[in-house]
Amino acid sequence: MELLPHSAADAQALTAFLREVDLTLSGLDEPTVRLWTRRDADGTIVASTGYEMSTDGCHALIRSVAVSPAHRSRGRGSALARFALEAAAEEGAPTAWLFSRRSGPFWQGLGFAPADRDDLADALAHTHQVRLFRETGQLEREVAWSRPLHGR
Repeated sequence: MELLPHSAADAQALTAFLREVDLTLSGLDEPTVRLWTRRDADGTIVASTGYEMSTDGCHALIRSVAVSPAHRSRGRGSALARFALEAAAEEGAPTAWLFSRRSGPFWQGLGFAPADRDDLADALAHTHQVRLFRETGQLEREVAWSRPLHGR
């Protein structure tokens, strides 16, 4: 699966894709957010993956892992998640975190375990997604997950 780094030229297409798959749209242009996309032969984004780093570099918030409905059930979601996890580990983050209310079994299959959402929010307090969730009250409705990145 060929993944290309997200660029400013992709912003509108990526926003439309993430809206379609019902994922968080905010902060996509923040310097702490790393994103990659995959396009089909027509140039349409059909998958994305990424993470947002904590200011101290010790934590990565996995986000924007998505596959368009027509391209699911082929192991692409797992490959996208592993890509983001490996990139975050290479950048030096020892721990990955994420929010997911709907996909717990998927993330457990990748080694994630339930985590305390306040621990996540404290570790990643300066990330755009955590700030947004706190400001809007969404944090209280979220389910947190974490896993170590080293010694997998």
